[in-house]
Amino acid sequence: MTRKKTSTTDPLVAASDLPNYPALLGELTQLLESSRRAAARAVNAAMTATYWEIGRRIVEVEQAGEDRAEYGQGLVKRLAEDLSSQFGRGFSERNLLYMRRFYQRWPIPQTVSAELKSPHSDETTSTEQSRKFILPWSHYLTLLSVESDQACGFYEKEAIRGGWSIRQLKRQINSQFYERTLLSRNKGAMLKGGQAPLPTDMVLPEEEIKDPLVLEFLDLKDEYSESDLEEALVHKLENFLMELGGDFAFVARQQKLRIDDEWFRVDLLFFHRRLRCLVVVDLKLGAFTHADAGQMHMYLNYAKEHWQLPHENPPVGLILCASKRKTLAKYALDGLPNKVLAAEYRTKLPDEQLLVHELEEARRLLDMRNEGKSNTVGEN
Repeated sequence: MTRKKTSTTDPLVAASDLPNYPALLGELTQLLESSRRAAARAVNAAMTATYWEIGRRIVEVEQAGEDRAEYGQGLVKRLAEDLSSQFGRGFSERNLLYMRRFYQRWPIPQTVSAELKSPHSDETTSTEQSRKFILPWSHYLTLLSVESDQACGFYEKEAIRGGWSIRQLKRQINSQFYERTLLSRNKGAMLKGGQAPLPTDMVLPEEEIKDPLVLEFLDLKDEYSESDLEEALVHKLENFLMELGGDFAFVARQQKLRIDDEWFRVDLLFFHRRLRCLVVVDLKLGAFTHADAGQMHMYLNYAKEHWQLPHENPPVGLILCASKRKTLAKYALDGLPNKVLAAEYRTKLPDEQLLVHELEEARRLLDMRNEGKSNTVGEN
């Protein structure tokens, strides 16, 4: 009996032909995941050290001003404008205030500060800072929301001791773990139980790399969506609105905004020339709920405060739901201070039935495309 030789030109070899393959694959998977986490930790260490140093220098310059309150406010605002123009995202006035608070709440001995000033002490600076700031910047940003110094110190120590992810830290703070531990008769059991993570606390390596704070610090683009379906629908909707005429001017896709320490994304942001206002578009893959309306109004309040220019009208929101059970286009106009303006919005923006039809057609074409791909894979 002649043994059949395996072709060396085959692109894939069956796992059964390689007895050590499962172990090799497992080792490489673990290696890549650990390397990704190490890369994220290294970026976070550098980011935390940098933001602390920015906060320190702001405070020191403020203290040298004659009128500290007025001087400090003007200083931070000017720095935000200049740093943002040079380095892009991440250096807004609010972020610089966070960095200042970070330094004020986590001061470092003068010996370490002196090393930070040296232009030849990069390695020493990184080592000293990593000893002091073991947690990532996102953790310290969350801890800044804890008003009590005792509670803040408790959560910091427990997060370091247990290696808490940012999700676990937020969960413990929101559940008042510190206060519950103080009131507990068996504090040891409380502390031990608090270290156990829940499945929802886990953060994948790719999530750590794609953390908005990390991407913002590295000035990397962050234009990705949570699902292929959502990405395709947003792209189709973008083209459709642009084809309605010259009134819609495209501003951004997946526009990020941060409220406190939470990140949100606006699917599409347009400017309507005739209405002279921003149009915030949010796409939901499920059926419309009251939470969607609340979130849209939050977006509009944020846009009015941070994105609207002085000569523009208040922004308007458009919620599109792409559920197979129910497709709904809804204008978030209720609550606008000017009812006449709201009525004008309704006449200038696209007809709701037209939007519903376009969304249903986009969904149908995408389903057909996906079915075609499945059939092709099955035939192969």
